[in-house]
Amino acid sequence: MAQLYYNKVSYSPYRDRIPLQIVRAEVELSAEERAYLTAVEKGDYAGVKHALREAEVYYNIDVNCLDPLGRSALLIAIENENLEVMELLLDHGVATGDALLYAIRKEVVGAVELLLSHRRPSGEKQVPSLMMDGQFSEFTPDITPVILAAHTNNYEIIKLLVQRKVTIPRPHQIRCDCVECVSSSEVDSLRHSRSRLNIYKALASPSLIALSSEDPILTAFRLGWELKELSKVENEFRQEYEELSQQCKLFAKDLLDQARSSRELETILNHRDDSEEMDPRETSHDLAKLKLAIKYQHKEFVAQPNCQQLLATLWYDGFPGWRRRHWAVKLVTCFIIGLLFPVFSLIYLLAPKSALGLFVKKPFIKFICHTASYLTFLFLLLLASQHIARTNLHVQGPPPTVVEWMILPWVLGEDTRP
Repeated sequence: MAQLYYNKVSYSPYRDRIPLQIVRAEVELSAEERAYLTAVEKGDYAGVKHALREAEVYYNIDVNCLDPLGRSALLIAIENENLEVMELLLDHGVATGDALLYAIRKEVVGAVELLLSHRRPSGEKQVPSLMMDGQFSEFTPDITPVILAAHTNNYEIIKLLVQRKVTIPRPHQIRCDCVECVSSSEVDSLRHSRSRLNIYKALASPSLIALSSEDPILTAFRLGWELKELSKVENEFRQEYEELSQQCKLFAKDLLDQARSSRELETILNHRDDSEEMDPRETSHDLAKLKLAIKYQHKEFVAQPNCQQLLATLWYDGFPGWRRRHWAVKLVTCFIIGLLFPVFSLIYLLAPKSALGLFVKKPFIKFICHTASYLTFLFLLLLASQHIARTNLHVQGPPPTVVEWMILPWVLGEDTRP
């Protein structure tokens, strides 16, 4: 079977051995170039400086030569985080190529800052055409520095780039039929889909959302929902989009973990975006963020312990320590409130702004009154169904009984409910 994978070599003396040979030719380095790259690898500043001076005078060294791993001297210095050697190489005009992207991928903050601040002398030749060719680059054309930095989720690097007013292309709709999308899909459909996925990977970066969004929680909600919808359409990349959607949900939940007090938590949950329309019947403390979490089906955010603790506090408002009381005390209290629900209802209708009217408006009291009212309504219906009266065929029907008159207010109340 070896002949199916390897070419035959005439000089092989053994027939039971697989012959090996190098089939991809590499550019051989001269002794001076090997010494030059070794000096960069070891961080020998004086040796690198001497080699660069010799290259300027004798032209015996290609300062942009590559080692067997395809790394230039600048990339080796970035990998070793040797900023002094990097600065020396840049001052002598070595080709940068993909050095910025390489430094971002390696998360070398000092190298990124140095490359961003470096300015080439005017009139100096830029990157050689060979290195500008896409087939010699490790990165696809759609990978920009800020997108790659967002993929690594490095806060410091993203901050450096955002401070320089970089932008991210806005992703088009999945069914967009504009000229750009149609032509890109026809030329290379895989690269077109991958490009969209790379953009969404960048937009879902927690560090990028925290740095560039005025309302990170709302951004995480909307982006998570959009990614979830995309996963239903992009079947080939369903898992990637679902993971990004889950990442946005976890980011919003983790932001809620940072609340240090109930006041901070209420401020977060009651915050409303200016673009949202507010119902005139709602107050400023209507837990707008929690309603948005329910709207976008963000279960992790709603189930977050801090959020649940605040909801429990609001639910049992007016009954401090309710959950620590004995079950018998709870049962008696609920029974008494349930019996008094007609009185509470009349007070709320006649004086809703009074102290007792505001007490009835509390969630827990309102729940008990509603439950008692509904149980009473069912009991009256049961009594009415047990009443059997003889009817006169010449009369339309028997007159309403006392129980039926009592049922009438509940029916009218249900019809007039907003």
